Order: sequence, then structure tokens, then C-alpha cells
Amino acid sequence: MRILSFAFCLACALCARLVAHDAPPAAPSPSAAAIGVDDAMLAPAFWIAQVRDPDRVLLAPTEIAALNARILRDDPSMHDLRALPAMLSASQVRGWIQARSARPTRTLYDAQGRPVPAATLDALHDALALAAIAAETPTRYGLIVRRAALRTFPTELRVFSRPGDADIDRFQETAEYPGTPVVIAHASRDGPWLFVVSPRYAAWTRRENVAAGSAAQVFGYLDQPYRVVTGAKARTVYTPERPELSQLELDMGTRVPRLVDWPSGQPVNGQGAEAAYVLQLPYRQADGTLAFAPALLPKVADSADAQLPLTPANLIRQAFKFLGERYGWGNDYDGRDCSGFVADVYRSMGVELPRNTGDQAASPALAHRAFTAADDHAARMRAIAALRTGDLVYIPGHVMMVLGWYRGAPYVIHDTAGIVYRDGAALRARKLNAVAVTPLLPLSFADGSAYVDRITSIVHIGH
Repeated sequence: MRILSFAFCLACALCARLVAHDAPPAAPSPSAAAIGVDDAMLAPAFWIAQVRDPDRVLLAPTEIAALNARILRDDPSMHDLRALPAMLSASQVRGWIQARSARPTRTLYDAQGRPVPAATLDALHDALALAAIAAETPTRYGLIVRRAALRTFPTELRVFSRPGDADIDRFQETAEYPGTPVVIAHASRDGPWLFVVSPRYAAWTRRENVAAGSAAQVFGYLDQPYRVVTGAKARTVYTPERPELSQLELDMGTRVPRLVDWPSGQPVNGQGAEAAYVLQLPYRQADGTLAFAPALLPKVADSADAQLPLTPANLIRQAFKFLGERYGWGNDYDGRDCSGFVADVYRSMGVELPRNTGDQAASPALAHRAFTAADDHAARMRAIAALRTGDLVYIPGHVMMVLGWYRGAPYVIHDTAGIVYRDGAALRARKLNAVAVTPLLPLSFADGSAYVDRITSIVHIGH
């Protein structure tokens, strides 16, 4: 799930705050920078040095493939596009849309802090065109052709929970990356928006973000040899010949087919290919249909010919490539949120996690330790003592990835809006809006309950 507002993050409408709480004596002082984190701790090498056997493989590629198959099969938040029938029923399409696009019942505010009129919300609901859904429609496929925002409603209107909050757009759901397969399930009443279903999400996106093609085209594209982006971002080279593929942004974990048999010495879009990989990228033709064209990815860009090995060292390195990136609710602001952050890190090593925190935390396909009110503080602390690098720690609406242990205390890296901590008798707030490193044990909520006592799940991926 996306983190909420100024404080640390609560699910959906609440804003959780972090404060220092019962820090162990051996841990760095909360009065230091960012609750006991100094500059040396802001480098991946520091944390790799704390891990025993940091290069051990947690899951082999065949095990990762089996895990992904279980997630796709067993997790109700996922969609197996290849298994959909040739025809979609009206109840199926309507169910997808109504699950995402329920008319808001609470007051929302626009970017100027004014309440959004009921008539505006009524018009957005009308734009869903639910009555226009046919009893049966052919299952149509497509590929995302650029980084695409997925929205609650077919609109770019930004809305917020309260005046003055201009960061957390409640109509922003997530973003999908170029080459993501989708089913095109429906169109808005006025036409510019499509309701699409990806393997991990279902929501509205602008029509120009999608190129429609046959199932053979879409799935054939996914089944080719590829390069995978292993940096926070990579971009194709500039090309005036193909503006739709020029400096195309590719986020971490994005897989792009590589034209391995491209003739030596043959230019790509007017440029020699000796210092670059020749990729095959989808684009949208004037009539909205899918086509493919070559583009260049510089060899100096952070990419690989396969997903990185799933090791503690790689988990740390990949997470730190996002350090300091601006927080973006629903992968807004050209960035990502807490669950988007951990999903992209794990995707670069081949693991396809569900999109939102609640689904990740409870996925029946993942090994997780679930907590209830029956788990007392001692039981929770025993679970904390067993934390390992890469473990995912969940509270309602938020997830953090364990970096490791330092001076007897666990530390995490996470994408967070802000933190609040106690300095003596006072509470001091720091707005972060970024990927940050913090200790785990000092954190608590504004009501004084310890963070550890509100953990809902710990997910461990690997042996």
C-alpha cells in the first residue's frame, strides 16, 4: 500500500507517527542525525559488512520461478492474464471496476484546498460507463508503452484528504512500466481512458499509455531474451528518428527484450550500436495498435542479461540505489511508495511481489509470520531477534526492509513520508518524503504504543 501523509504511514486514512521508544542502550542515540543514523551508515558497504555470508543465494532461479508461479496462482490480488477466457463477462468487468472505483463518501479536497463538489464526484462515477458494458466482450490485450499512472477514476484530477496536503493524491493507485502486459477491459464514457488489468493491478490509465495487440504479440514479447534494468532508472538514448522511444524511462526490474541477432555495424535510429544494447520496445501506432521498434540502451547503464542473484548483499545494494529518492504515493512523482520500493528491489532479482502492503503481508504464497492481539511483547521481540537482511516488516499500511543488525539493534530501509521521535519530553517531527535508513526498535506510534507491538506480519523470502 502507499504510505499516507506527513508521518510514518497508516493504512488508507490514518497517519501514523514514529517516535523514539525504549531504545536499547547499545543502539546509537536518537538525538543523533535521523534517529541514530550517521553518514557511514548511508552506504551499502557498511551494511554488507554486518552480514554473515552476504553472498549466499537465498533462492535459486528455479526456486524463484516456482515462487512466482505460486504467487500468481494463489494470491487473490494477482491476475493471471494468460489464463483468462477468450470472452469476458459483464459481471467480471463490472466487478473489477467497482472494486477499484467506488464513489468516495468522505470529503476530498482539490489542489487549492477546496472541497471537491459532489457533482464532480457524480460525474466521475458516471464516466465509468458501467451500463455500457456488454454482456460479453472479447478479451483484448495490450502492452504499456511508457511509465503509466494507474488511477482510481478516469481523470487526472488530484484530490487530497485534507487542505494543505498536496502530496498524497487519493486518486493515484500505482504506475506500470513499459512492456507490462495488460488486458484492456473497458473504456471511459468519453473515450480517453481505458480500464486495464495488469498481473498486479486493475485501474484506469490514459489511452495513449497502451498499445493494443493480439495475445500472441503480447505474450510473445514477454518470452524473448531480455535485459533487465538493475539501476534505480535507466533511459534509452536520445533519438529524433523515434521520439516515442527516445530517452524512454525504464525503472528497476523492468525486463526489455534484446535483439541479440542485430547485424554488426548496422546503425539503430541513426546511431551505431557498438556501445549499446539493441532493445526491442513496444510503441503505439496512430490507430492505437501495437508495434515494435529497436532502441538503444547504453552499455554503461545499470542493467544485466538476467535478474541479479537473490543474495543479502544484492538486496542491500539494490535498496540503496533508491536512497534519497522522493517518496511518491502510488509510485507518483516519478518515484515509488513503500510497497513499490520493496517490490522493485525484489523484482530486480526476479521475485514478483503483490503491489500493496496488505497483499504482500498476507499473501498465501509467501512465508510470513502473522501477528494478532494474542501475541504479547515477548513473542514479538523473539520474532524481531530472528530478523535477517531482506525480511519485510509490516504494520498497517507500511512495509520496511531489514538491512541488518548494528550494535545489537535491527535497522531498516524504507520509503517514508516522515518520522516523529521523542527528544526528552518533547516530540520532534522530521519530514523525510524519501527512502531512508532508520533503526526499528525505537519507533512507536503517536498513541505511545511501540512500533514492534503493532507489526502485523514479517515476510521472509528465501532459505
